[in-house]
Amino acid sequence: MNAPQKVPEVVSLGCRLNLSESERIRTMLAGEDNLVVVNSCAVTSEAVRQTRQAIRKARKANPEARLLVTGCAADIEREQLGAMPEVDGLIANAAKLDPRAWNVPAKAPPVAALHTRAFVAVQNGCDHACTFCVIPQGRGQSRSLPIAQVLREIETHLEAGSAEVVLTGVDVTSWGHDLPGSPKLGALVTAVLHAFPALRRIRMSSIDGIEVDDQLFELFAGERRIMPHIHLSLQHGHDLILKRMKRRHSRADALDLVRRLKARRPEVALGADLIAGFPTECEDHHEANLSIIRDLDIVHGHIFPYSVRPGTPAARMPQVDRLSVKRRAAELRAQVAKQRSEWLPSLLGKPLEVLAEADGTGYSPEFARVTLPQGAARGSIVNVTPKTLEDNLLS
Repeated sequence: MNAPQKVPEVVSLGCRLNLSESERIRTMLAGEDNLVVVNSCAVTSEAVRQTRQAIRKARKANPEARLLVTGCAADIEREQLGAMPEVDGLIANAAKLDPRAWNVPAKAPPVAALHTRAFVAVQNGCDHACTFCVIPQGRGQSRSLPIAQVLREIETHLEAGSAEVVLTGVDVTSWGHDLPGSPKLGALVTAVLHAFPALRRIRMSSIDGIEVDDQLFELFAGERRIMPHIHLSLQHGHDLILKRMKRRHSRADALDLVRRLKARRPEVALGADLIAGFPTECEDHHEANLSIIRDLDIVHGHIFPYSVRPGTPAARMPQVDRLSVKRRAAELRAQVAKQRSEWLPSLLGKPLEVLAEADGTGYSPEFARVTLPQGAARGSIVNVTPKTLEDNLLS
């Protein structure tokens, strides 16, 4: 009998793109012994703090291992992370999927997926210049994965047993602009649906609503294999703050997109990223942030207290005091929780197809957490009609 294959520990922080890349790193480094990789995040100062904490925790748990750090913080905070005594080396973010950067063979043996959902990075980098964001410094210009390569990667995940595919990227709705003919994201999603008729679930990561093309909108509105769960890179609910952020959409754009989508598919559950306490934000601006949660019925909210990132234009703007930033973030989270508490009961008594996780729960198409019957196999899709709701968990 062959000995089990050695698999390095990969600690992933931050976005779903990082999670996808961590899986590829883990596969690429299969067979490497006594190795820990921290795939870092630098989107906020808190993310950098968590990266440092993860490095220290990983070293304490693996005192004899070789500990390497990659990801956005490995570029943006290179000097600071490189000086940490726990760190043995840094791998540039742009090189982290290149076997040569790790000194391993180009062809790595396959490793079974760790997650029931396959996170497939179809795009990387960003060409925009939002005034609060350092990610282009760590990710570079926008680059798209060709359709054929996306299909090959999805096929690998499906063969490994993944039951749901999540298409992800830094600015995923910009996919295709650098490919021949400049195809739109809707064309890629259509190709995935046609190539894998047995694939029952496709989910999108955070999208920029202003970039949703007509074909993609029609898929969101009418294709049942696209999960009714849309997450918008919204950032704020007031037009002046959006302008100062250098975002490309207005409040009215977001409201119109969601109105048209819910007119066609009322069950869509909306998520959004929102920043609290952006420089120059006053109480009226904050109220617009709160009201857009109500107006769009945001039930999956990612709330970020504004974090000064050195070298960004927003860092030079008049800052909101930290106590106000913290309070406003808490109020935004409370408003999302209120919307969620009013939404979840609407799923009671409704048949749901739930993707089973290993802990006895799973996610509905709308991304609600549901308790599963005993014996449900991880990665299977189980029909559940929830009767009760407790602590945001349907059962």
